[in-house]
Amino acid sequence: MIAPCMALPAIEIRVDDLAFYEGEAIARPVNAMLGATTPVMRKLERAAGDEFARTVRVSEPMPVGSAVVTSAGDLQVELLIHGVVSSDEEPVSRATVRQAMVSAMQRALAFQIRELAVAPFGLGAGNLDIEDSADVMIAVLTDHLRRSSYPERVVIIAETEMEEQVLRSRVAQL
Repeated sequence: MIAPCMALPAIEIRVDDLAFYEGEAIARPVNAMLGATTPVMRKLERAAGDEFARTVRVSEPMPVGSAVVTSAGDLQVELLIHGVVSSDEEPVSRATVRQAMVSAMQRALAFQIRELAVAPFGLGAGNLDIEDSADVMIAVLTDHLRRSSYPERVVIIAETEMEEQVLRSRVAQL
């Protein structure tokens, strides 16, 4: 069931497959070399195609907390926003997730993206649990949406119903 969260109508949370999301853009967590941080993000990269894989390569690591916009390859969106949550020297933390989310939202504003799908940032083996990720993400999103005109709507795409429930509970606490 797709239903907007009542606490902040601009945020929708649902379980879905990001690789099939149709909209303007997707924000995803990446490492400093713009690589996937979870199996779900690797699946998204594969769905974006070979040309995307060639264009997203960087020669130097990106700073943790930064975000960059690229084309989305074969995905059904125009753009991908890559938020850097970790590097070889700096592991995922609440602080790196917060800064990567802030940077990603700044890119969405700069590109005037009306609807943005967002994958949970900071998840994966040895990283944040969904509760910590949700706390940081929802705080950043609500702050940004209250102050900015873009994006008008954010769709958080959870991988599991448990993730969806945690994200919804964080929004409901607002």
